[in-house]
Amino acid sequence: MHSDTEAPTAGPQIRSVDDIPADTRRGGDVRTLLSPKTVGSTSGFMGVATIASGDRISEHYHPYSEEFIYVVSGKLDAQLDGKSHELRARQGLLIPINVRHRLVNPSEEEAFLVFHLGPLAPRPDLGHVDTE
Repeated sequence: MHSDTEAPTAGPQIRSVDDIPADTRRGGDVRTLLSPKTVGSTSGFMGVATIASGDRISEHYHPYSEEFIYVVSGKLDAQLDGKSHELRARQGLLIPINVRHRLVNPSEEEAFLVFHLGPLAPRPDLGHVDTE
C-alpha cells in the first residue's frame, strides 16, 4: 500500500475505503479512492459517499468534468440546476459539465453511492466550484 506521498507504481492499483480519510467539508462522508494522487490516474477519479438521513452534499459544479453517480443503497434527491430528481438504489445518474448539483438524503435511511468524474480538470483547484 502506498501513502499519499509515495508515487504510485505502474499496473493495477487497489485502494480500500477503510484506508481513505473521510472528507466532510461539503457534507456527507466522501472518500476518493482512485485519483491522480492515490493511484496516478490520468483520465478521472472515483470514490464513494455516505450521506446520513437529512444530510446533504452542498451545491457545486465541475467546469471540466462529467460526474457519474450510482446509488448502491438508500434514496437521494439530486437537485440539478434547481430541479429535483429522485434517485433510488440501483439507479445511475449522469451530471453534465457545468450543471450545479446538490445531493440531499430526504429519507430515514443512510444513502451510499459511488461516483466517478472525468475528464480531469487541468489542475485540481479548477475541478470543483462551490456555490453555497
